[in-house]
Amino acid sequence: MVHAVNDTATTRQAAHDYVDHLERRDWPGLAGLLTDDVVYEMPQTRERIRGRDAFLQFNIEYPGDWHLRVRRVVADSGVAALWLDVRVGDEQQDACVWLEVSEHGLISRVVDYWPEPYEPPQGREHLAERW
Repeated sequence: MVHAVNDTATTRQAAHDYVDHLERRDWPGLAGLLTDDVVYEMPQTRERIRGRDAFLQFNIEYPGDWHLRVRRVVADSGVAALWLDVRVGDEQQDACVWLEVSEHGLISRVVDYWPEPYEPPQGREHLAERW
């Protein structure tokens, strides 16, 4: 489906609202952002959750005292990419989330990427700085 240019603002707002409702554990508010047949995927574990009710239950039951903060949102028409600061207790992790938003402004697909930090290979110290 082709989205109009003005859908970008709607998509950007849906991305911010998605994180806000998750962070506040506002499950009815989150439900209102999702299509009935939303698909949620986690490529690292190769898990897929289908449907709003199952996705809500997954988040309600997710363990730990997790917190989300948006670092950046990039939106174009009906898609958005989010870079999140995720914290569980004292642990911090970055996450990347891809959203697809329907022509009605509802989130129809969520893909979560949870990259793990690792040490770089030897031999490129002269090219790269570490932070």
